[in-house]
Amino acid sequence: MNYKQRLLEDRDALQELITLAKEDSAAVDLDQSKVGRLSRMDALQKQAMSQEVDRRRQMELTRIISALHRIEEDEFGYCITCGEDIEGKRLKLNPSLPQCAKCATG
Repeated sequence: MNYKQRLLEDRDALQELITLAKEDSAAVDLDQSKVGRLSRMDALQKQAMSQEVDRRRQMELTRIISALHRIEEDEFGYCITCGEDIEGKRLKLNPSLPQCAKCATG
């Protein structure tokens, strides 16, 4: 499988997950007459965790879209910081990574 195909599949899967998860991050009903205090706390914690997962998925989706753009511009595989080749093993692990290992850690 080529990188573009993998990125397109990853993008589609992430978009589906984001759509399905919208319900979990919806506003929590704080009406004390309907729900006990511990249940509200559980609901708030679940909401916060869902929002963080959604934030991370959105970040990954942005990286995937950027990688697809770099493919279209014939800039894929080159570090966006130093311009050197990104290691093949690194791209194979995650083709959306925009930097070589040296720039990513430094």
